[in-house]
Amino acid sequence: MFNKLKEKLSGFTKSLGKQIDEKAVPVEPVQEEVAEIPFVSPSETEQQPLVDTASEITIDEVEPQKAFVSDQNLDTKASRSQEQKKTGLISKAKALVFEREFILDEKDLEEPLWDLQIALLESDIALTVAEAITEAVRSELVGSRRKIGKDTTDIVEQALRNALYDVMSANIFDLDDYVRNARKPVHIVFVGINGTGKTTSIAKAAKRFKDMGYSVVLAAGDTFRAGAIDQLQIHGDRVGVKVIRHQEGGDPAAVVYDAMQYAKAHKADIVLSDTAGRMHTNLNLMEQLKKVCRVSAPDLIIFVDEAVAGNDAVERAAQFNEAVPINGSILTKTDADAKGGAAISIAYITGKPILFLGMGQGYDDLKKFDPKWFVDQIFE
Repeated sequence: MFNKLKEKLSGFTKSLGKQIDEKAVPVEPVQEEVAEIPFVSPSETEQQPLVDTASEITIDEVEPQKAFVSDQNLDTKASRSQEQKKTGLISKAKALVFEREFILDEKDLEEPLWDLQIALLESDIALTVAEAITEAVRSELVGSRRKIGKDTTDIVEQALRNALYDVMSANIFDLDDYVRNARKPVHIVFVGINGTGKTTSIAKAAKRFKDMGYSVVLAAGDTFRAGAIDQLQIHGDRVGVKVIRHQEGGDPAAVVYDAMQYAKAHKADIVLSDTAGRMHTNLNLMEQLKKVCRVSAPDLIIFVDEAVAGNDAVERAAQFNEAVPINGSILTKTDADAKGGAAISIAYITGKPILFLGMGQGYDDLKKFDPKWFVDQIFE
């Protein structure tokens, strides 16, 4: 998974790490002077009283008197002060540590960041997203004084990690929390083009919600594609959930409406509605989808596409979001994606979160999206 992206980013980190290593110089940290603490001889506190307390004298006679310090005490104090100063110098000498540090300027990063942007574009990351990532790396590395540890590539990798994480975590939405707190039944409509795994993703989501203790109803709203209704019925039977269906060629809005009425009558928690695969340019099918949303207003609309589609998936997500505003995305076939561009780009482009990743063919192969986990996979 993400092998091509890993290879390209690894090349960038090594190249820039080498440049940092060459630019780094040894430095000696400035040591602050240690303040000397005056030494007070214990004998000073043991001197005989300067005033004979047995004599009859007034307070006025006592106040002007000064303490007397013997020449011997002065010699002892000076000796201790010299000894302490010598000890302080030895400590400073021991504290001297030579380190290496660097400061990068815009010129240092101009060529490496251009190479990084090309590498990101070749990994199917959208141009605006690639620009955002490179700018974030630039902001973190340029101008700041940094100390070098064991490996200079660690500094570059951390800057890349931070940039990718910021892009992917810009829009976070917890579907589980939403369903838990929402008024039931929760209606979720799935949209996308044909052949991207939309119907299978609905079945996986149904299995997941059922395992969490929710009652689920499926609406076979794809009455356009031959075999779509039967396909959803097979999935429903396998995962053990109710499927509401009409005949092929029927009105999908009527199917979804009936599914919602069934869910309300049987106190079901969630209705997952399948719809016909379509491109945003197919005006008839888009009007049909809008009708479904008018008749049975969904709580959420989820866009489904393949991670391996790369920039095509990013473009389609943006187009669907303009036609029928989506609330999030599911990316299928992520386990087969060598580039990772779609997953990195879609949330940034649409402004809507990635909710799940399809990681296999089984009904349990639906992973809740975690940006930290995703970034870790790139740098593992």
